[in-house]
Amino acid sequence: MGRIVCISNQKGGVGKTTTAINLAASLAAAERKTLLIDLDPQGNAGSGLGIDKTTLKGSIYDALIDGVPLSELLQPTELRYLEVVPATADLTGAEVELVGFEARESRLKKALEPLKRKYDYILIDCPPSLGLLTLNALAAADQVLIPLQTEYYAMEGLAQLMSTVELVQKSLNPRLTVEGIVFTMFDPRANISHQVAEEVKRVFPALVYSTMVPRNVRLAESPSFGKPVLLYDIRSKGCEAYLGVARELLKREKKRAARSSPRPSAPAR
Repeated sequence: MGRIVCISNQKGGVGKTTTAINLAASLAAAERKTLLIDLDPQGNAGSGLGIDKTTLKGSIYDALIDGVPLSELLQPTELRYLEVVPATADLTGAEVELVGFEARESRLKKALEPLKRKYDYILIDCPPSLGLLTLNALAAADQVLIPLQTEYYAMEGLAQLMSTVELVQKSLNPRLTVEGIVFTMFDPRANISHQVAEEVKRVFPALVYSTMVPRNVRLAESPSFGKPVLLYDIRSKGCEAYLGVARELLKREKKRAARSSPRPSAPAR
C-alpha cells in the first residue's frame, strides 16, 4: 500500500513545489513508483515536470468536482517511475465549488483509493493556504512533510500548520502524522538561517531532517526547462540535497516498518 505524503506550508515562497517536484523525481530515481498530485491552482508542479497544460484533456479539478477517475488523468514524465496528475487554472474555483458537496474534505481521499496499491509513494503538492484543497490533502495523507525557509516568520507559520494538523487528526484523519521538516533555501552565510534552524531543532528535535536544501542557481533554473534538477544538472548542490532528502525519507520509512513489525517469539523450552 503506497504512502501518501502531502507537502504543505501555508506560507508561499518556501520551496514547497520545488520540494514536491524534486523529491518525487528522487524517489523515482530510486525506482520507487511515484505519483505526484498537483493540488495548487498555479499548476507549477506539472509544468516543472514538462507537462504542457494547454494540451491537457483533464486535470485534478475534474477528479475533485466531476468524479473523473484519477487513472484517466495520469500524465507520464521523463522518469520511468514517475507520473503526475496536473492542475490547471480551473482549480482556482474549486474551493468555492467544494463548499456545496457532501463530505467535501474527503473528495481527494476517495479519488486516491483505487490507486494506492499501484504506487510506493503518492506526493501531494498543496496550495499556500489552509483552505479546502489543503484540507483534502491532509484528510487523504498518511504524513505531512513541511518545507521550511529559515527566515524570521518561519516559526509563526509552523505553529499554525501544526495546530491545523492536530485539528485534522481529531476530526478527519486520526492516522495523520508529521513526517518531518525540511529546511529550504538555506543560506549558510546568514546568521538568521542558523538561528531559525537551531530554534526549530530545539522545539521539534525528532522531526528535522539533517539534509538542508541550499539556495542554488541550477535548482532555480530547472523548472523553466520543464525538468527536475535531477535531469537538468545531476551534479548540482540542489540535486545532491534532494537526493539526500529522499534517502532520509526512505530510511525513516524503513525504521518505522521495523518498529511496527512483530518480533519473533522466543522458542519454547
